[in-house]
Amino acid sequence: MGQFGDELRRERESRGVALETISEKTKVITRYLTALENEKFETLPGGILSKGIVRGYARTVGLDEAVWVERFVTASREHGENDGEWTAFVQNVGKTRDRSRAYQNKKRRRAGVAVLVVLLAGFGWAAWRYTSPRVMADAAQQHAVSSAAAAAPSARTAQ
Repeated sequence: MGQFGDELRRERESRGVALETISEKTKVITRYLTALENEKFETLPGGILSKGIVRGYARTVGLDEAVWVERFVTASREHGENDGEWTAFVQNVGKTRDRSRAYQNKKRRRAGVAVLVVLLAGFGWAAWRYTSPRVMADAAQQHAVSSAAAAAPSARTAQ
């Protein structure tokens, strides 16, 4: 075993914390915690999950999380575990997804606005077509009534 695992175990034991206690608080199975102390990094889940296990372990024991995560990264690199490629892959996927989602959302918004404009124009046109003959008929009827009313007094005066 290397220096990282031994020191981690010593810190835990000096504080009187059992692996089961860490497992209960962090929800990490004891097999991973034992692998961490034995520096069997290949059995741990990769990438950021392993760092999360170290972070939870350190927090539960009362250690400085950032220091122990950095020590874990150094120790795992010494054991041949290459986290750099995985991290680069995850970051690139994240960047690609953010852009494509933003672009898709922008396209959806534009399509939605276009549909709303077309619907409003259609409803406006339908309302105009529906009401314009009635308005014309009402105007003609009102004109006829007012013409008849205007003609009626002149007819009375003629009698």
